[in-house]
Amino acid sequence: MARRPAAPAAGPKRAPARPSRLSSRGFSRLVALGLVGFAVIVATAGDERRSEAADLGASIANEAPWTYPATLLGPGPGVLGMIMVLHRSYDAVIVGGGHNGLVSAAYLARAGRRVLVLERLGRTGGAAISAPAFPGVDARLSRYSYLVSLLPRKIVDDLGLRFDLRKRSVSSYTPTERRGRDTGLLVTRDAGRTRESFARLTGSEREFAAWQDFYGKAAHVAERVFPTLTAPLPTEDELRERVGDDRIWGMFFQQTLGETIEQTFTDDLVRGVVLTDGLIGTFTSAWAEDLRQNRCFLYHVIGGGTGDWDVPVGGMGALTDELARAAREAGAEILTGHEVTAIATDGQRAEVTYQHEQRTATVDAGHVLVNASPEALADLLGQERPEPAEGAQLKVNMLLKRLPRLRDTGVDPREAFAGTFHVTESFEQLEAAYAEAAAGRLPSQPPSEIYCHSLSDPSILGEALAREGYQTLTLFGLHTPARLFDGSGDEKARLLAATVAQLDRYLAEPLADCLATDGDGAPCMEAKTPVDLERDLRLPGGNIFHRDLSWPFRTDAATGRWGVETGHPNVLLCGAGAVRGGGVSGIPGHNAAMAVLEARPGVGPRT
Repeated sequence: MARRPAAPAAGPKRAPARPSRLSSRGFSRLVALGLVGFAVIVATAGDERRSEAADLGASIANEAPWTYPATLLGPGPGVLGMIMVLHRSYDAVIVGGGHNGLVSAAYLARAGRRVLVLERLGRTGGAAISAPAFPGVDARLSRYSYLVSLLPRKIVDDLGLRFDLRKRSVSSYTPTERRGRDTGLLVTRDAGRTRESFARLTGSEREFAAWQDFYGKAAHVAERVFPTLTAPLPTEDELRERVGDDRIWGMFFQQTLGETIEQTFTDDLVRGVVLTDGLIGTFTSAWAEDLRQNRCFLYHVIGGGTGDWDVPVGGMGALTDELARAAREAGAEILTGHEVTAIATDGQRAEVTYQHEQRTATVDAGHVLVNASPEALADLLGQERPEPAEGAQLKVNMLLKRLPRLRDTGVDPREAFAGTFHVTESFEQLEAAYAEAAAGRLPSQPPSEIYCHSLSDPSILGEALAREGYQTLTLFGLHTPARLFDGSGDEKARLLAATVAQLDRYLAEPLADCLATDGDGAPCMEAKTPVDLERDLRLPGGNIFHRDLSWPFRTDAATGRWGVETGHPNVLLCGAGAVRGGGVSGIPGHNAAMAVLEARPGVGPRT
């Protein structure tokens, strides 16, 4: 158990108060800027508070770069906690400091716009964070989002982001039993090894040839579609022409994913591995006529033009910390602990109402960009909510003393868990789980997939844990719609037990024997259902995409040029619920910023 540091014998000594650096001229400038309240604080506060305020006031009055830390801007007794925002009017107010909101803020601030980000929580990052999950344990996990694929290199380069992604050497491993023998399908970057694994599993090379051909066609789509995601929305005909192959277009955009898979592959396990990319956070069947599974599949195979899913070094928080840095250094103000409660607009200017520490205030904006769900946007505008969304996943974070041994002795656990470890995900098993859940029952054999972040990036572990061989596991379960949970926790406990039991079928030792314990002696296992995600992050119905994923083309005239437009010209949706949203991509944030810059190209900073 981790030791807690002893409490100090006495409180820290106060440093002598420094004299104010704010001159009378600076005081006058603050008044001219409309910061009368701030000027009064500087003039009348006690020595310690005045020193803090004066330093910041001098920076503002002299138009120096604003480099104040996020903690100063969050809830608490600091000076900015009293004055809340620094200006009465902004070119853009961004509601929510998730990764998309931060992308918008950075782009607009770099273009010279005055930008304010108002974040409800005491931190930025939304669902893309790194944080301790277990008390007394030195490990920072990506507690919600965990892999990166859809983030365009363009955004990284444009914003000067300094963070690393690592390729996974293994794409996936899927354990199974064939002819009384424990075996599995291992897909790696080595085509020769992958061919051998297909041959051992299926008895021929036919499925591997079909696999190569299928994912070659998917790569063709990725190369042509992915670059369009940061451009104005094409029409369906324009995107089809860009793909340039009617047969490929039909496979991915017109016929059901189930039909395409059935026509291409014969092995049930291989079919299931392919189908999983159409079911991530999406409760549907392979044969659904609305093609939700096709849209989900598309976004999971086009990322970066390759479909690779990479490991963020330092966890997801490394990315969102960089985005916050880029936004602040460009001049954006980011206030945490500030919850927006209403937006009123006449189409030209908007008034944003927010609360901070039980106080209510308003701020004026030329544009409002909402990094929240379509439901939240409707509430803020006082409009009728859209059709409710529903999530359908189980997310489990774990810390292990060691990786478990496998029944299949032909593969090293360090390889099997380095990629996506598929559990109970053959085609028939996936469809059976969907049928059970659609009938109102939790799946009796819950499908899931697992990966080990720390194999690719041990930096998320403290030195002692890394040295002793500890590893993280992240499990993502499918076909667990929010409607099956009443919030009591009973269903979650049953589902978690059934999910672990499915994994144990393929292990040579129980998972429980490998789990680490936290500072209180409890197993290091954290499970979150859609109900938990709605409570923690306000994801509508626990839907990780905010609503069903969209096609990457314009489906009607109301969609808008960038896919972020609403019924109000100066209110934009920059969250995952925008067209081409979903995943950790920054694409809605980029596109909303581009829409603002197009609408008001000549608008500069306001005084």
